[in-house]
Amino acid sequence: MNIVDAVYIHIPFCQTICSYCDFCKMFYNETLVNQYLIELEHEIRQSYKGEEIKTLYIGGGTPSCLNIHQLNRLFGIIKIFHLNQNYEYTFECNIDSINEEKLELLKNNGVNRISVGIQTFNNKFLEYLNRNHTKSLAINNLCLTKKYFRNINVDLMYAFKSQTIKDLDNDLDLLISLAIPHISTYSLIIEKNTKLYINHEQNIDEDLDYQMYQHIIQKLQKNDYIHYEISNFSKDGYESKHNLVYWNNLHYYGFGLGASGYLQDIHYENTRSINSYLKGNYRYDQHKLDNDETIENEFILGFRKIKGINKKEFYNKYKIDISNNEIVKKMLNANKLIDDGENVYINRDYIYLSNDILVEFLN
Repeated sequence: MNIVDAVYIHIPFCQTICSYCDFCKMFYNETLVNQYLIELEHEIRQSYKGEEIKTLYIGGGTPSCLNIHQLNRLFGIIKIFHLNQNYEYTFECNIDSINEEKLELLKNNGVNRISVGIQTFNNKFLEYLNRNHTKSLAINNLCLTKKYFRNINVDLMYAFKSQTIKDLDNDLDLLISLAIPHISTYSLIIEKNTKLYINHEQNIDEDLDYQMYQHIIQKLQKNDYIHYEISNFSKDGYESKHNLVYWNNLHYYGFGLGASGYLQDIHYENTRSINSYLKGNYRYDQHKLDNDETIENEFILGFRKIKGINKKEFYNKYKIDISNNEIVKKMLNANKLIDDGENVYINRDYIYLSNDILVEFLN
């Protein structure tokens, strides 16, 4: 039986029309959600081969907007998966859709990790992002979540127009004071066709963006967070097992509208058309990777980890000494990569410019 480490399930429905979500047009509609869950079950039963799963992630825009009946329906579908004894089971939540009844339901159905998209606690920037929640609601609902779950991730966004280092520091102080064990950080990038782009907003100065990123690293490391991936920080033992599946270039299922997966060296993407999906036309595209493409992905994903790529594991996978790769040699000579004998990783001084290094490995 093929090894599949993870399952990702996408629930692309929101109760908030935000300015940066790919699926913001998928505004919550009860009839549509019910139809979607029926089709989601069909897709899972059609594709899942019964493998033991180490990590399960329910994400999207977000699943916590489902009502209790629909959540029970979703958990009934998910029971098909054979979870490893030490599984990680993450459920994404909008902070404004969290309540005691839903948290109890999640915990009683095996969820053991919650991921919450706070973005910021600053009311001015929440309004800028067109978010529904406020600072006080975010704090109250995070405290409520902590009553039920120890393993919590918070998404923190920065680099807003007119944001200062002090503003960012206030957000970090709150997360630290709340003892949130995992923090994912994202610099705001204004993409085309978003509300911010249409309103002629611009990204902040790159030097300030760099200063903010460095401040995040220093502040969180000072408070005993491990910087284990370019954008991710955790207390010891709280690293995201699910995301490590991606960064370690392992195989995973992707179910639902717009989801992607990687099975038997085939990378596939599901349709983003709700009409197509509800007709049972799940798959949009797929591509079988050759050995060179697989190794290319190993570099691009693996070097996102602060520890980089383990040399022995790389050899066991590909029977190739990573140090003999011409691009790796070039980057080592330029001191952009470091070889400590066990791992090859991006020089800490170049982490902020990691995309410039990763692109070197693209064919």
